Amino acid sequence: MPHDCEERQAIVDVLIRYATCLDSRDLAGLSAVFEKAAVADYDGYVVEGLDAIVRGVSSTLDHCGPTQHLLSNFVVHLSRDAAETVCAARIVHTGRDERAALQPFEVLGEYRDVLRRTADGWRIARRGFTERMRFGDAGVVAPW
Repeated sequence: MPHDCEERQAIVDVLIRYATCLDSRDLAGLSAVFEKAAVADYDGYVVEGLDAIVRGVSSTLDHCGPTQHLLSNFVVHLSRDAAETVCAARIVHTGRDERAALQPFEVLGEYRDVLRRTADGWRIARRGFTERMRFGDAGVVAPW
């Protein structure tokens, strides 16, 4: 069995993979982040299942130009085959096409996750995001 430090790093790597998948628009890569039956609560917008999470993320990012999801201040509470994490997030969305001139939309908040060890490694079973502050034009991400 790996040491706690290795386990904690593997868990943080999953959280970072999420941000990387979103910013690179590798939404298929989210299958290496979430369990198939994962539940995500994005500040009151609840989606159930990997496919629904991917559709929800896509519906937001489809309106955006470049984005950057920065994660920090990782706290990992590890038990044998489960973990609870908290991390800070600073997320910047820029507009695309006719929205390119809008002021970038920035959200600061906190992710709280429950991960489980699977045969394929750690996966998020439950994700929660709480917004703390927002700046800029939310029209960058809003559906038309």
